[in-house]
This record gives sequence, C-alpha cells and structure tokens, in this order.
Amino acid sequence: MKTQLRKGTLEMCVLAVLAQQDSYVYEIVSKLAQSMAISEGTVYPLMRRLQGDDWVSTYLVESPSGPARKYYRLSASGHAALAAMQQEWDSFVAEINHVLGSHQAARHRGETA
Repeated sequence: MKTQLRKGTLEMCVLAVLAQQDSYVYEIVSKLAQSMAISEGTVYPLMRRLQGDDWVSTYLVESPSGPARKYYRLSASGHAALAAMQQEWDSFVAEINHVLGSHQAARHRGETA
C-alpha cells in the first residue's frame, strides 16, 4: 500500500520541493530520499510530464565539475496545481482520519468492525 501511496503523491512532492527552490533532478531525488524511497529513474519521466503540462520550466546552469545542469523552476500554473493538490490531500487525509478515528473508537468500546 505504501508504494501505491508514494506513486500517487510523487508529483505533489516534487512540486513541493520545487516550490522551495529551483532544483535539478539529482537534488530533487536527494531531498525526497530523506523521507521516502525514490530513484532518479522514477523522477525523470515525471519531470518531462510536468514540463509538458507547463507546470515547470527549465534552464541550464554551467557546472564547474562537468556538463551543465538542467534546473527546473515551478511556473505559476505549477504553483496553482500544487495548491490544488495540497487541498485535495488535506481533504483526503481528513476523510481517512475520520474513518480510522471511528474504527479506533469502536475498538475501545469493544465493538467489532
């Protein structure tokens, strides 16, 4: 179940990282890897889709230790999409917490679910 939840929320998580600052894919993956299992291979196709949806734009920055890096920047429509996703997520979490809270209360009363 955790894998499916991660897949369903990865787009929102990437947009949230970009809302903090422009980043390149390795940096995005490194930040997300601090709290979830993620790989670059998962993020590259997502970044192409986000760029196709005009939620991110790209620009190159020269690197002193290799080829130029492609940075991603959240666009205005990307910020709006992230805000909508966060609102949906908050609503979803509230619904699930309500169900779990009801289940927990029933368990404490000795009822069976």
